[in-house]
Amino acid sequence: MMFRKMRRFKQQLPAEECVAIMKREKRGVLSVLGDDGYPYGVPLDHYYDEESGKLYFHCALAGHKLDAIRACDKVSYCIVGDGHHEDGVEWSLTFRSVIVFGRMRVLEDKEMALRFARLLGEKFTQDKAYLDNEIEHAGPRMLMLELTPEHITGKRVNES
Repeated sequence: MMFRKMRRFKQQLPAEECVAIMKREKRGVLSVLGDDGYPYGVPLDHYYDEESGKLYFHCALAGHKLDAIRACDKVSYCIVGDGHHEDGVEWSLTFRSVIVFGRMRVLEDKEMALRFARLLGEKFTQDKAYLDNEIEHAGPRMLMLELTPEHITGKRVNES
């Protein structure tokens, strides 16, 4: 498939900066093809694995998101950085965002799923005992999802 070129190409971020944003930021919005053809966007936490170039997410064993992914594995995931005000202008915000288009699947390999669940948790806390407890108790009620990117774009936006 041919993905559209960015219309405002001067705002396009280089690939390395897109990777840095995916690594640094903790969450974004996953969009899937939902019920009756309606788009369904849901905020999620993510872990970006630089070695594989894939993103990982956790989810419940059932629900709208999972049903949609099983029906159509094509998704997009949008990450927006916090941004900052330039030159003291309060009404304008400069921020960077990344949109990932790709294919999502449930990780069937339990060891791999636990590994990425732990790495995702480590983005939020370094408390090993807490993570061990959470994974032990929530693990049986959780799936890990893997997003394989097919196209990634990044953009720097200045609202002024």
